[in-house]
Amino acid sequence: MRIIILSLVFLSLLSSGCSWIKFPGVHKIDIQQGNILDQEMVDKLQVGMTKAQVKFVLGTPLIADTFNQDRWDYPFRHLSAAGIETKEDVVVYFDDQGLLKELVGNYTLNEAQKN
Repeated sequence: MRIIILSLVFLSLLSSGCSWIKFPGVHKIDIQQGNILDQEMVDKLQVGMTKAQVKFVLGTPLIADTFNQDRWDYPFRHLSAAGIETKEDVVVYFDDQGLLKELVGNYTLNEAQKN
């Protein structure tokens, strides 16, 4: 009777959750979310470009604010299989005419692009 009870307790502990057990050889994948941007892409931008031109260079923004049509957000998150998380954010601002005014975030416009 003890053997049956102990085996039931042991099986219930095993089936209740295996987060404390580390299985060797379990395959984990990298997870990427958002827009992948780099400084080379941002270097193609210049102040005064239209929204269509910015969309051609950077791609469609992940977040286009419904209440503020002059702000586009390009977030990027990467979680490696080892658990290392990388975050990058770029926010593009347009003026009232829909022309590129400013870029804020991990990548920025250099002085030559601002003139």
